[in-house]
Amino acid sequence: QVHMVESGGGLVQAGGSLRLSCAASGRTFSTLTMGWFRQAPGKEREFVAAHSWNGISTYYADSVKGRFTISRDNAKNTVYLQMNSLKSEDTAVYFCAARDRGVATISIVTVVTGYEYWGQGAQVTVSS
Repeated sequence: QVHMVESGGGLVQAGGSLRLSCAASGRTFSTLTMGWFRQAPGKEREFVAAHSWNGISTYYADSVKGRFTISRDNAKNTVYLQMNSLKSEDTAVYFCAARDRGVATISIVTVVTGYEYWGQGAQVTVSS
């Protein structure tokens, strides 16, 4: 079992920045592929970014490429999502997700069903 806690959400003006953190425990963090998803009111949960367990690959949704950066610190068991140039359409609850070792291809890590463990979510609100 992996327990994850997100932090760093909040209210920010359009064009501003926020950094989300997700601290994980319960498994060896370096074996986990980590992802970020988001869900806006009335919409399905959607992929944002992922970082493979071996550190080789990162993936981004087209809507956030060039603005968001996913990174991880295995010594701190934490994954981060740096969000810059925020837009009102980025407003959502952001969820951290973990997938235990194994294949981490783009077809797997960019969908909700590719992950076994989920955090409770952090609200990000971007005012225009």
